[in-house]
Amino acid sequence: MSRILDQRILLLVISFSASVQSTKVLSKWKKCGDPECEKAMSRVQATTDYLGPDCRYLNFKTGEEIIVYSKLSRENENLWTGSKGKDFGYFPRDAVKVEEDLIGEEVEVLTKETDFLCLHEDKYTFE
Repeated sequence: MSRILDQRILLLVISFSASVQSTKVLSKWKKCGDPECEKAMSRVQATTDYLGPDCRYLNFKTGEEIIVYSKLSRENENLWTGSKGKDFGYFPRDAVKVEEDLIGEEVEVLTKETDFLCLHEDKYTFE
């Protein structure tokens, strides 16, 4: 009985730590094309295949086109946010090359907790 209880506690700890990791704030600041971060900033092309570590990340293959909507700034400038078809998420900026800039000036704004939640089928997933 004690062994089963130990296993359940271990599973609970693993589940909790995975949940905390997948909702972790990646940066307090981001740059966008407008204050609401609704305007597309650029069109980029994947230069390598990318498979993200969790559901917040955008997976893609070399050559695919991605529309960029924001770029994390200050403490984590390597991650950009964009969409490919219906998929949306973070990806490393060094995995793409800019094909076309769509804005003239970037605006820096504070991130929100909802920026770091998983989005599946038009619903937020709270892990």
